[in-house]
Amino acid sequence: MKGLILSGGKGTRLRPLTYTGAKQLVPVANKPVLFYAIESLVAAGITEIGIVVGDTKDQIIAAVGDGAKFGASVCYIQQDAPRGLAHGVKIARHFIGNDRFVLFLGDNFLREGIGRFVDRFRSGEANAQILLYHVPDPQNFGVAELDGDRVVRLVEKPKTPPSDLALVGIYFFDQTVFQAVEAIRPSFRGELEITDAIQWLVDAGLRVDAEILTTPWIDTGKMEDMLEANRLVLETLEGGVEGEVDETSRLVGKVIVAPGARIVNSHLRGPVIVGENTEIVNSFIGPFSAIDHDCRIANSEIEHSIVLEHAVIENFPTRIEDSLIGRFAEVRHAQAKPVATRLLLGDHSRVGVP
Repeated sequence: MKGLILSGGKGTRLRPLTYTGAKQLVPVANKPVLFYAIESLVAAGITEIGIVVGDTKDQIIAAVGDGAKFGASVCYIQQDAPRGLAHGVKIARHFIGNDRFVLFLGDNFLREGIGRFVDRFRSGEANAQILLYHVPDPQNFGVAELDGDRVVRLVEKPKTPPSDLALVGIYFFDQTVFQAVEAIRPSFRGELEITDAIQWLVDAGLRVDAEILTTPWIDTGKMEDMLEANRLVLETLEGGVEGEVDETSRLVGKVIVAPGARIVNSHLRGPVIVGENTEIVNSFIGPFSAIDHDCRIANSEIEHSIVLEHAVIENFPTRIEDSLIGRFAEVRHAQAKPVATRLLLGDHSRVGVP
């Protein structure tokens, strides 16, 4: 089997963060979410991987390379514009060849991995296999209707959902899917929908199996989803200190301090991860926080947040919670009189002031 990862989307729901960076490279527990997809494929024995890329191609290639560091062989497939998930499959036909394959959306996160689903598809007779998850808002997803474990109908973002079973962004296909993507037409969004391709398989009398997940799945397309994925990963990590922690600091619970990091007169309550060469001084870092490399946090408090590389947080007067702070961002308390708030914000930014 081969793996196909789609990483060509624009990440509009994570703006302004994704105006300058690929959404698949936003980190969860200081590791790009795309890396979790690659590692899941490799752990399941799939080491030939194609990545469909778009405008952020150079960033993806710089981060992933040839795949050797993951134990994989990676090639890149250029998509000229976001034309739908099924279009990503269509342009990858030369890479897939005659193999069965796993289609993995590069911003999806499945903590348990995909090993048992790969084994089932390898040993079974299904032409396609999908994963489903109970969601509270099925109208925002592709939704499935089942007869036992067989799929009978799929609907993309239905106004009246036939169930609460959303399609997870991980799919398993044999060669028949290429007949489907050639047969379907663009939706009202102008895209080739993967739900239409799977429905074509069903209507053609081919076998499409489904399995309902009981462990966490997250589509990390929004800030809240990124924070939840970050929490889920941090829960699984073991603490370890390789950086410098002075005698006045206190580390409680599972705390990772990477090499070159420096903790001075601060309180870190895990689960927390602090990246390389980051400095934390006179500060509190609360649970479920991931501070990336080369950051500086001084005289401030932060918890349940993600701070990307080279960010600076200094002398902030209130605790920062449930936040995603971008690369090279600066968050400071202005002490000049008269008291005022100065902001430099990109499109789609959100600010909460107590």
